[in-house]
Amino acid sequence: MARDMLSTLRPARGSRRKTKRIGRGQGSGHGKTATKGHKGAKSRSGHKFRLWFEGGQMPLTRRVPKYGFTPRNRVEKQVVNVDRLDKLVAEKKIEGAVITPEVLYKAGVISKKNVPVKVLGTGELSAKLEISAHAFSKTAKEKIESAGGRAIILS
Repeated sequence: MARDMLSTLRPARGSRRKTKRIGRGQGSGHGKTATKGHKGAKSRSGHKFRLWFEGGQMPLTRRVPKYGFTPRNRVEKQVVNVDRLDKLVAEKKIEGAVITPEVLYKAGVISKKNVPVKVLGTGELSAKLEISAHAFSKTAKEKIESAGGRAIILS
């Protein structure tokens, strides 16, 4: 009984299709233009379009502007000015004379915890502060020290 069944096995109806034999004469049903249509690059022999070819339209690589330079090893820093620190101390938004990036983050002066902080020297500083940051400008360091404070560079 099992032998009879194995010899009669066939693929399900419609699951197998004949391969399309192109360019084998008129009798094949795919003769003359061999399913390539009339004229144009795609009908020619040896035709290949590159992946980035856009059919005569200005290619993306030429449309996008190419001026400027962005260094790969650039370190983005969050900037805080000396006058901002002075204002925060005057408004009593910062408690104590020790200012760290964590204190600035809690006060809402900087928006990201993990990005380095740089203090710049715009404005005047009257309060005696001990400021810890990742970088200081020359003028900021001078203004902090002239007010009697300290500028501590974090690694």
